[in-house]
Amino acid sequence: MSFSGLTVQLLNGLADASALFLLAAGLSLIFGVTRIVNFAHGSLYMLGAYVAWSLTERLSSVAGFWISMLLAALAVGALGATIELVLLRRMYRAPDLSQLLATFALTLIARDAALYLWGPEDLLGPRAPGLSGSVVILGRLFPQYNLLLIAIGPVVLIALRTLLAQTRWGVLVRAATQDREMVGALGVNQSILFTTVFALGAFLAGLGGALQLPREPASAGIDIAAIGDAFVVVVVGGMGSMPGAFIAALLICEIKALCIALGDWTTPFGLTIAFPHFTLVAEFAVMAVVLVLRPWGLLGRQQETARASAASTAPFTPAGSLTKWGAAIALAAVALLPFLVGGDSYILVLSIDICVGILFAASLHFIMGPGGMHSFGHAAYFGLGAYASALALRRADIPMELALALSPLGGALGALAFGWFCVRLSGVYLSMLTLAFGQIVWSIVYQWDAITGGSNGLIGIWPSARLASKSAYFHLTLALSVAGALLLRRILFSPFGYALRATRDSPLRSGAIGIDVRRIQWAAFIIAGTVCGLAGGLFAFSKGSISPETISVGRSVDGLVMVLLGGVETLSGPIVGAASYIVLQDVISRHMQYWRAALGMFMLLLVMAFPGGIVGALRHRFTRT
Repeated sequence: MSFSGLTVQLLNGLADASALFLLAAGLSLIFGVTRIVNFAHGSLYMLGAYVAWSLTERLSSVAGFWISMLLAALAVGALGATIELVLLRRMYRAPDLSQLLATFALTLIARDAALYLWGPEDLLGPRAPGLSGSVVILGRLFPQYNLLLIAIGPVVLIALRTLLAQTRWGVLVRAATQDREMVGALGVNQSILFTTVFALGAFLAGLGGALQLPREPASAGIDIAAIGDAFVVVVVGGMGSMPGAFIAALLICEIKALCIALGDWTTPFGLTIAFPHFTLVAEFAVMAVVLVLRPWGLLGRQQETARASAASTAPFTPAGSLTKWGAAIALAAVALLPFLVGGDSYILVLSIDICVGILFAASLHFIMGPGGMHSFGHAAYFGLGAYASALALRRADIPMELALALSPLGGALGALAFGWFCVRLSGVYLSMLTLAFGQIVWSIVYQWDAITGGSNGLIGIWPSARLASKSAYFHLTLALSVAGALLLRRILFSPFGYALRATRDSPLRSGAIGIDVRRIQWAAFIIAGTVCGLAGGLFAFSKGSISPETISVGRSVDGLVMVLLGGVETLSGPIVGAASYIVLQDVISRHMQYWRAALGMFMLLLVMAFPGGIVGALRHRFTRT
């Protein structure tokens, strides 16, 4: 590695950091004022790139290119204001997780809207007029456009700092970041303030996407990657801190650039270290380290331990005899399904997926509902369980039944390691740390070709001869899913379960009466990881193969959606939510081309009509009558 090569890579890192800061600054601003974790922020970034491409196709002059960049950002800003006015303004008093579900639904709608308007192909924009060439730096060529990007980041940071510090609007924004209720009590029109903040955040996201067009093509897949990177930068820098976001973007992008510059190194022991592979997980590794050492971010402020209101969460109650008899009858009817539809029916395949989804959702609900710990990386334990079974079967030639028995152990070991760090955080910082660990596991599985098969995964993961038929494997999956759900329910109404709920409702009071809050929460992580690992093992043998997609962020988001659809504050919520989500996804995807948009619209309707989830709304209705 030469000095000139290192310098050029670090300069590339500065250019990437500026674009990432534009995206993260908008997300930080929106969250700081509205307290909404805007999952659709990556979609705004994606739409900025698409709109800029369309405008540059029509405005081909030199001035037209730069006008297109500005108009694209303004269009996305106007879209952001519309989203806040039409949808999010109705949800400020809704639970935080309902807001998250609503913005995720917007992501699904935006993805299919982009596919409908611009097609599935990647669209590379034109080079920036006047900046399409290169300059020589230490004997190496460096793109002129990247020099512009390097300058844009600090300029936007200074402009935002000036806007927030020296204008009345900025004073109100900073005040709302500290205490929204007090700002409202002083007579400030919060509706207008929230709309302008959301519009500015969307404008920055659209500008970031538009300015990336000469470097990267516009595609429908950049939204999820963009929102993941933005969350990391905001959390590492400190929630609500613009300088923190800028420093975090610099830190992450420069580490990535350094890894590319280092290349492959061979140690004296013959071990080759491929540093460029580390770029897949660099930001999540940085976030994990920062949050472990400084839980509130680089420039964030330590938050006081939140106290839950006594009326904020309805208590879980044991089921009555009528409910138990109804569940037993329903379970018996489900067990007869193979005899009703036939042993080779697709309905059995779908039913197996539902059973696995219920076990996955129930394990996530165990730490989200009773534990109050929101995990964005729960798929890590699902994938670890699946790979534990697959590797035992394929590499160690262990019988299928014993290999499946190892899947809970895989999930438990992952939760044992990650949970120890996660329970030291709370709120969005805990959620982001779980996401970081999940992505680290995904990166290892994705790149470890010799063991996990890398991106190709492992195939030939089939049940034994006695469980080879769909009906036999369905009954096995049903029995284990019911056993896992009942085990979680039994634990919930044990002394441990009551202690876990106490740590959720009031950590301070729980500690004062002698409950070891971290130990209880850590144990809950391990229990949830164990059950989730079993779900992963069942999934692997039902599909006959396993791949890194099993550990992706999308899988974790699916689990969140299942729990939220059913209702976090109900025990049957994850069951109803998982079944509803899987059936809806299957039916809509088989009958509609743009099924994501249809699913997103349906989810929006559910969130608006039933903010407490399907089961929560039904329970509320029947209790009132």
